[in-house]
Amino acid sequence: MKKTIYLLCLFIVTAVSAQKTDEEQLKSIYTAALTEGKAYDWLNYLSNQVGGRLSGSVQAQQAVDYTKLQLDELGLDKVWLQPVMVPKWNRGLPEFAYFETDPGITTNVPICALGGSVATPYGGIKANVVEVKSMDDLAILGKQRLEGRIVFFNRPMDPANISTFESYSGCVDQRYSGAAEASKYGAVGIIVRSMNLRLDDYPHTGSMSYGDLAVDKRIPAAAISTNAADLLSISLRLNPDVNFYFKQNCEQLEDVQSYNVIGEIKGSTYPDEIMVVGGHLDSWDLGDGSHDDGAGCVQSMEVLHLLKKTGYKPKRTLRVVLFMNEENGLRGGNEYAAVAQKKKETHVFALESDSGGFAPRGFSFDCSEENLAKIQAWKPLFEPYLIHMFVKGHSGADIGPLKNDKMVLAGLRPDSQRYFDHHHAENDTFEHVNKRELELGAASMASLVYLVDTYGIVGTK
Repeated sequence: MKKTIYLLCLFIVTAVSAQKTDEEQLKSIYTAALTEGKAYDWLNYLSNQVGGRLSGSVQAQQAVDYTKLQLDELGLDKVWLQPVMVPKWNRGLPEFAYFETDPGITTNVPICALGGSVATPYGGIKANVVEVKSMDDLAILGKQRLEGRIVFFNRPMDPANISTFESYSGCVDQRYSGAAEASKYGAVGIIVRSMNLRLDDYPHTGSMSYGDLAVDKRIPAAAISTNAADLLSISLRLNPDVNFYFKQNCEQLEDVQSYNVIGEIKGSTYPDEIMVVGGHLDSWDLGDGSHDDGAGCVQSMEVLHLLKKTGYKPKRTLRVVLFMNEENGLRGGNEYAAVAQKKKETHVFALESDSGGFAPRGFSFDCSEENLAKIQAWKPLFEPYLIHMFVKGHSGADIGPLKNDKMVLAGLRPDSQRYFDHHHAENDTFEHVNKRELELGAASMASLVYLVDTYGIVGTK
């Protein structure tokens, strides 16, 4: 009997001592990410073998096939494709533009069509150009000054903000709604200063909307590089009669079927409580979408790989979701939430990475004050890894449709100072992603997922 009790006590002591402390678990996650991670190799393939992954394109389907295969090879409990209908917009032949200061005196400028724009007429558009800084300027100038002209929206991103996303939010309305508003005053087209804090020659595309405007009233919309925008603005001050010419060949086609890519590790204790980590698999077509959002996708895949690699058995069901069509429709995020609601699934936590593969600084949380306080108590565990931001704020577009009063939504927050140098532009390419920074971001995400799963959130079991 004494021997049995001794062996039982020895088993209990051994089991307890075998359990890792939180500090040890985070250390093992970061070490695995930096020495045995797969994220950088996955991104290399997505960027350099697949390339830009515009929704509805052949490349988008190739990305679906590739990431599903990689998740299958991780040995997850389940991997599947979730069908979703997505818009299909083609850029067509490269755009061309110039401005004319005097008859025959022209200067070529870099432009690109905005996503969702209509094409110019076959021969292009040439008209007097009028510079504005805001939507309010349209009403001030009125139809008399704008009819038959090209409107040039030239409101820069505010360089004074430390948060570059705040600067982006402060001027992106001209890109998204500029064409719909300018058309009301008889404008024949618009060009928009690229959403970029740096002065360079890369035009930055992005989504735009005509709202409920009739098809025959829609006017073509293009982005112009920041250097070219400044040059055009100076030229207009010297000569208000400058003409602008541009030609683009884009077209909107019928919706096509695509997929969200989903992988799952079933929870050992609370399998009905679901935690999601994800990014969007689609990208724009000018670069290869390495920062936006190939990085977020491979980091999310890496979370499940790292937890398996370190021997962690999750209590709750963990899902990686690679959403399709964030850039020009959010169809993937909406479809995932709709299916979850239909199945009456209980999501308790969702984490998105969609701010680039730069050095991680922390997380933003969309949740109750009680949950924020609980999560902020874990902040000292991250400080050795230079993670210091645990703040309330936006989480991510794709996980937004899951939001309810009980769950926690979170977003990885990397250093954003260089993000808009590449965002939606031709130079969003693999060589601009630092391997170590990408891996640190994945490790930070996996560490947060581990802590939420281990300790739960307010209201969970």
